[in-house]
Parts: sequence; C-alpha cells; structure tokens
Amino acid sequence: MRLAVFPLAIALLPLALNPLARHDRAPVPCDEGNGGLTLARGFCAVVVAKDLDGVRQVTVGSDGIVYGALSKGDAGVVALRDTNGDGRADERRLFGPKGANDVKLHDGYLYLALKDRIVRWKLVPGQLQPPGDPEVIVDDLPSDQSHQAKSIAFGTGDVLYVNVGSPSNSCQQRNREKGSRGFDPCPELATRAGVWQFSASRPAQPHSGWARFATGIRNATALAVRPGSAQLYGLTNGRDLLGDNWGFSDAYNAENPGEELILVEKGDDFGWPYCYFSVEVQSLVLAPEYGGDGKEVGRCASMKKPLMVFPAHWAPLALAFSAGSAMQGPYADGIFIAFHGSWNRAPLPQAGYRVVFAPFANGRPAGTFTTFATGSENDYWLRPSGVAVAPGGAVYISADNRGMIWKVVPGT
Repeated sequence: MRLAVFPLAIALLPLALNPLARHDRAPVPCDEGNGGLTLARGFCAVVVAKDLDGVRQVTVGSDGIVYGALSKGDAGVVALRDTNGDGRADERRLFGPKGANDVKLHDGYLYLALKDRIVRWKLVPGQLQPPGDPEVIVDDLPSDQSHQAKSIAFGTGDVLYVNVGSPSNSCQQRNREKGSRGFDPCPELATRAGVWQFSASRPAQPHSGWARFATGIRNATALAVRPGSAQLYGLTNGRDLLGDNWGFSDAYNAENPGEELILVEKGDDFGWPYCYFSVEVQSLVLAPEYGGDGKEVGRCASMKKPLMVFPAHWAPLALAFSAGSAMQGPYADGIFIAFHGSWNRAPLPQAGYRVVFAPFANGRPAGTFTTFATGSENDYWLRPSGVAVAPGGAVYISADNRGMIWKVVPGT
C-alpha cells in the first residue's frame, strides 16, 4: 500500500457546516475574532482561560471540568469550570507537582504525567480540586537530556501506557555532531525511545525493561487509544540534522523525515535510530549514522511501517479521537492533532503551527487531512500543545506559547 504523504501547501477539504451535535449544553456566544483563531468553516471559538503559563495537554470530563497540564509555574494542574454556560471558566484551581506535560481522566481518577513519574488523584464528584496528595503510580522514569516530557494513554482494563522519548537526535556517539556515527546497537533503547506498559492502579511501579511495550519510537508525545478499542496510536517527532550533519540539501532536510502516525502493538519495532521515513522514497530508509544514503532500505525492511505520514518537523504534541463523542458529520470519526510547529527547516520557512483533522474510514486512517485551526495574526501566532474532544463534541485547544485554552463549537 502506498502511504499518503503531503507537501507543505495543503488544500483544505470541503467541510460541512455545523457537524457537532447540539447537546454539549446550549450554544455558547463565541468571542469576536474567535479569540485569535482562524477555524474551519462552520466553527467558532470562545477563550476558556488565559494566563496559563506553559499549558500543555488538556482533558475534559463528563461534568464539563477542563484540566490542563502545566509545564511552568509552581503547580502541575489547572482545573477550570464554567458555571454559567458561557464557555468561559469562572472558577480556577492550581494544584499538584510542577513540571507536567499530560493530564488524563480514567476510571474516576485524574492522572498527571511529570518528567520522572506518573501520579494520580481520586476525584470527588462536584469538587474542582481533588483532595490530598497524589499517589505515585510509576516512579523513576528517565528524565535527563532531551525529550523529558511524558505522555500517557489507557488501554483496556488496568493498562497504562507511557511514552518515554529518546535523549538524543539519532543515538550518535557524539550527539548532534557532524559526521558522528551511531551506536550500534543503540543503548538508549533499553530504557527510552519507546512505549512502556504499566498497571493503571498499582502504586510505585519502577521503570524497567520488562514493561517495554514497543520500541524504536524517537518520541511519540501524541499518544491515545481509539475509543471502543484497544488500539494504541502514536504520532512521532522525527529526527533532525540530515542537512547540517550529513550533507543533504536544504529542501531534503526541510521535508524529511515525515512525522509518522503509528499503530502501536506489543513487541513492535518502528526502527529509530537506525531508520527514518523518506518522503521521496515513501519508505523507511537507513539513517546516515548507520551507513544510509537516503535511499537504501537495509535493515529497515523488517521494521513496522507507519499508517500515514505528515509533513516533516511539524512536531505533533497531542492527538484526540472524535469517535465516542457526540460529534457528527465529517468530524465524527477521526483524529485531531496538535502540531506545535517546526524550528528546524531553516533556511527554508518554518511551518506546521496548527491543529489538523485526519478522518478515519473503515477503522483506519483515510490518508487525508485538513487544517482545523491556525492563528489569525500570522503563521506563527499559534503553537498548539494540546487538543481534546469533550463528550458533548466540543473541541478544546491549548497553546503553551499563548497560555490559553479555547473551546471550539459550531457557529459562524
């Protein structure tokens, strides 16, 4: 099967008006200018909250409470509640250990992903802030060097998945240095660059090799389980420096490697650091640190292939499924993806600062996507760090560079 790979110029797909179900409370009055967002046709936005320093991923409960993970400041969680139905949070609480990246709700608990551990609180109905100190569920996660942020997802039953990113670009003997070869085998794979599986309820579980679920994943900060299934999906942040370190052209460096949407199953190996996805070849190819020339496949022939590939260096930070919510129309089945945007396409223009939607068909990605939200002011104004779909169908978007959370609903 030939994978769908997209250039930087993306034509928006035709979108039907008002595709969300209307029982996510009464329609909210949207902000003038949508709070700085340019949205897909048929939607408008209200600013839920501002001044949230370093807000990253978000989640929304069936009671309407919005939780955001905070990477900066003295607390790790912000809890927000709208008491009058206008979409704007008029109650706010800050709590929990600082330095978080992801926050999720599961089985009556609020989970928080910190750099070195996963903790949780038992929720009390009606209370904005859960009582007491959090319980440590997973401890001693590696948090040195690069890619310290952790993301989590929940499988069937008592299963907790944790993404542990690599501490390097491509497992070089001298990280990010020109011409430095890669360690072979790469020692990082024993403890990082993969997804680990834990119990969602057992306290103080150590990070160890026996819990590794899948490997060869440089950093899948965007991680989620498809509702109604046990299917774990991830979106990787691909490697850098094919140009500066290995002599590829500026254009090749800007467009490679593609960001890979992967279906993660037990025992999978997706090939990092030995392989990357070449947009030109439309295949995993051998990395130059391991003797590759941008075309040779070599050992990458045995690695698991992505389901779909997005433009290079767009930096996916979060994904959220619409299936299982009250959303209808063309957005009823698919994924919303928060792309933080590139820093490493120079001297070509930077790109990717947006939220996109990729529809599913027959239980798999359809191979297309369309832009759902960007910043109105300029191409770089919005750097999305989180996206969530509420049970009623509203889409929540967070941006750490703005310190804001928006609620997106049908409107004009």
